[in-house]
Amino acid sequence: MSGASKYKNGVRVSERHGAGEWTTEKVLLLLLMPLGVWVASSVFTLTGTGYDATLAWFANTLNAGLAIVTVIVFFGFASLAWKVIVEDYIHKPGTKTLLLALLNIVFLALTAASVFFIVRLALGSAPLPAGFGA
Repeated sequence: MSGASKYKNGVRVSERHGAGEWTTEKVLLLLLMPLGVWVASSVFTLTGTGYDATLAWFANTLNAGLAIVTVIVFFGFASLAWKVIVEDYIHKPGTKTLLLALLNIVFLALTAASVFFIVRLALGSAPLPAGFGA
């Protein structure tokens, strides 16, 4: 067994693949903490207000921008967290690959839809076109 090819700085090379993801998770979590406080205070502020007040809140560029950043960071963090869960508990390679692809699609769709609706609200449009939904 060749020690130089299997180990780097005393750590097995195969065990080092998650270091970048771990760092990304921690950075996203660090970003989520103040954003979570901002979301909670915003929800508290908007509680009991009407539709027009909520639209005015979204029309504020700072609020809309922070909402978009929050959505992107949250779904990025959630995507990485679910990736770790699948990698840890699903051992069949084909199933693992399929689940990871499905999770990526779901989180990308959720992020895109959320940003789309925040932008619509920020521009003063109804969240859904007339006649769509209820």
